[in-house]
Amino acid sequence: MSEPGNDASETSESGDFVRKIADGVVWRGTHVYPRRVPNEAGSDGGDAIPSLRGRPSAGHGPLQGRRRSRRVFATTTTRAEKARALRGLGALGGLAGLLVALMLLPTACTAGVGARDAAGWFESEPEGLSTSGVPQRSRILAADGSVLATFFYQNRVDVPLDRIAPVARRAVLAIEDSRFYQHGAIDSQGTLRALASNLSNGQVTQGGSGITQQYVKNLLLTTADSAAEMRAAKEVSAARKIRELRFAVALEKRYSKDEILRRYLNIAYYGDGAYGIEAAARHYFSKPAARLELGEAALLAGVIRYPYAYDPVHHPGAARERRDIVLRRMAELGWLDHDAAEAAVREPIGLRVQHVQSGCVTSSAPFFCDYVQREILTNTAFGDTPQEREKLLKRGGLTIRTTLDWRAQKAAQRAVDGHVPRRNSAGKAAAEAMVEPGTGKIKAMVVDRRLGPDRERGKTWINFAADASHGSSIGMQAGSTFKAFTLAAALDEGLPFGTRLMAPRSYTPVGYRDCKGRTRSDPDSELRNSADGEGGRTFSLVTGTHHSVNTFFLALEKKVGLCETVEMAERLGMRQANGQALEQYPSFTLGFNPVSPLRLAAAYAAFGARGRYCTPIAITQVTVGDGHRMKVPGADCKQAIDKGVADAVNYVLSGVLTKGTAKGLGLGRPAAGKTGTVDNFSAAWFAGYTPELAAAVWVGDPRGGYRFPMDSLCMDGRCYGAVFGATIPAPIWQQSMAGALSDTSAGSFHRPPAHFFSRGSGEDKVKVPDVRGMRPGEAVARLRAAGFTVGVGSPVRSDKYKKGTVAETSPPAGSAEPGDTITLRISKGPGPRGPGGGGGEHIPVPPTTPPTTLPTLPPDLAGSPPPDQRENPA
Repeated sequence: MSEPGNDASETSESGDFVRKIADGVVWRGTHVYPRRVPNEAGSDGGDAIPSLRGRPSAGHGPLQGRRRSRRVFATTTTRAEKARALRGLGALGGLAGLLVALMLLPTACTAGVGARDAAGWFESEPEGLSTSGVPQRSRILAADGSVLATFFYQNRVDVPLDRIAPVARRAVLAIEDSRFYQHGAIDSQGTLRALASNLSNGQVTQGGSGITQQYVKNLLLTTADSAAEMRAAKEVSAARKIRELRFAVALEKRYSKDEILRRYLNIAYYGDGAYGIEAAARHYFSKPAARLELGEAALLAGVIRYPYAYDPVHHPGAARERRDIVLRRMAELGWLDHDAAEAAVREPIGLRVQHVQSGCVTSSAPFFCDYVQREILTNTAFGDTPQEREKLLKRGGLTIRTTLDWRAQKAAQRAVDGHVPRRNSAGKAAAEAMVEPGTGKIKAMVVDRRLGPDRERGKTWINFAADASHGSSIGMQAGSTFKAFTLAAALDEGLPFGTRLMAPRSYTPVGYRDCKGRTRSDPDSELRNSADGEGGRTFSLVTGTHHSVNTFFLALEKKVGLCETVEMAERLGMRQANGQALEQYPSFTLGFNPVSPLRLAAAYAAFGARGRYCTPIAITQVTVGDGHRMKVPGADCKQAIDKGVADAVNYVLSGVLTKGTAKGLGLGRPAAGKTGTVDNFSAAWFAGYTPELAAAVWVGDPRGGYRFPMDSLCMDGRCYGAVFGATIPAPIWQQSMAGALSDTSAGSFHRPPAHFFSRGSGEDKVKVPDVRGMRPGEAVARLRAAGFTVGVGSPVRSDKYKKGTVAETSPPAGSAEPGDTITLRISKGPGPRGPGGGGGEHIPVPPTTPPTTLPTLPPDLAGSPPPDQRENPA
């Protein structure tokens, strides 16, 4: 089949080539590439392949000493070997004859309608021709663009032609199809040359397929989705060859030569798990294909023919010999100076092997990576079936951009590993998840293990920080961290901070109903304050939370309603780790439902975002190999509770870090949180947040917390006794949050609405020191030490207290809530006396000026004081 642009010299040389078949000889010096080959489409100058010269002269080292003929069989060949070889060559000859007939078929159209129809059928585009689906590796990136992990079915990176070194293109063309830019889909000279070479050698030593045909064969093998398709792509038959030829003809019409060459270089296998020239260059030489040098390019070009035999890692000797053949071929074609070829032959292959692992096991953030992987594999946004989603991840060339913040990730990993070492003597484990309030972005996710089989100490496949769908974890009971949802439900119903309830030492849960109206009482059980809390007296919403009193929260849950409490948790995204709805029983507030740290962190993040709940997300963008972006699931943020209610929750939970069960574990910036200790010390939690970041920490035993409780924990030489939420989880939270927020300016919580203070601040009343008669400075110091705020009112006349000392306080000495403002009135000395100089009635002098210092609230709650904290005029 003639090609446009072929000239007389090409036709003459082709004829000369065919005549040489009669002698069974193919001269090495015969050039079948008389034209200049451009590097790219439309390229006429620059680094183009030079025009071919005449046959190289002898005397060039490894390039000399050619033989002009070959024996068909060696003298030692047995009769049986000759018979097998002849049968194989006979089959090859028959196939070659068929191919030659097909090549001549288009020119035989004048022979009749049948020939014309056959020609039309052969040149028509066959059904099922698709060039999509070539596997490319996918990458998961952190928020800063750094690589977390790579996934692939075949380690391939598709690159454009201009990112493949010209010398690499020349090397492949020289050894695989030097006439590529001269012929069409079928190279008649190449086919006949292969037949002659094989007949001359007595065995199959050359293939007649050009680069387009090889690309088709690779494409069919690579995109085969079933065993039947794979068998069809591999079968040795004329039917398969004809099918490939029809595809090749169609592709030559569809794409330019440059594009076919680019696709071929990107699809070919280069051995040792490297698919495509870019992955091969990075694997063998730790550099991109654009920077390949002569010897490296020749080595890769030589591998293509038999990648398993010429794999330079496992067969360096064979690979070097093959490289040298490529270099000599380039010199024979005149595409490389003989001296340069000879110099390259003397060089060692010089590998710098770089291995790329598929999956999350070697990732620096393995459990976050595993979460992202499972999100792709389980979310229907990435495919209707599990098979489609896995194919997309491992073959789609995805670039998956995520929310991971390395500062937070590293801080969390250090904190978790420092407090619960990976191979600790007690067999305990810890996990933490960090979520950004207002966006739902997962900033960090850590487990004190490496990702791997559980039978190896210090490893696990289970992501304790995530739900079952994203980490195989069935979840862990959350303990008293669930009291925050009961608190939020109470505040949502308008209960003020000063609401007080009796908290008995034991509590029998009766009178509860779930959301379906079913009775959920348990008159035979007796719940106690066995962990964080205490009982036997009344508590307010504030003090009951600070002290984490179990029986108080059981009473509060009953007052608010079990269903309302459950619904509050559900509004904040809570569900069991197995994906099922939360179970509804009286002990709901005590946290018997098994959940994940991630889901708990996201719920607490809603408090930090003033009631705005966002579904936790790890993926922000997915770009497919062809460049288009996929639609990814969003955080679906919504206002779950009123801002004022969230502000009130923040006000109460802030005190946990300053005067409650986690006192002294704050961050030196506005923060709030809640401890959690599970029954029988089977696990411990801490969940906390700032306006910028939320985190939840779990510590427990993967073997079973009730079988291996932490009631008298000794770990790696350190004994803790009974482990509460503040014993290990809260310090992990404190350290990790401090590191994650080290370069983040501190925000403030908003002051709760005034109606929440209608019954006071909720703090327990304490005795107000009697400071009358003291100098003002001494009095202020004494009151502040007792936990009160101090103001100064207008001076008063006093017969009892010396001028300049404290004469009165408001409220007077007695009891008040910590944080209340105590106003001092300074004595102006005795008042005026009545007639006759005798004693007279003291006449109060109303203040004529406002207090010099107004009552104040803590800086993070600054604003107008509630009515009950305002000073009343005398």
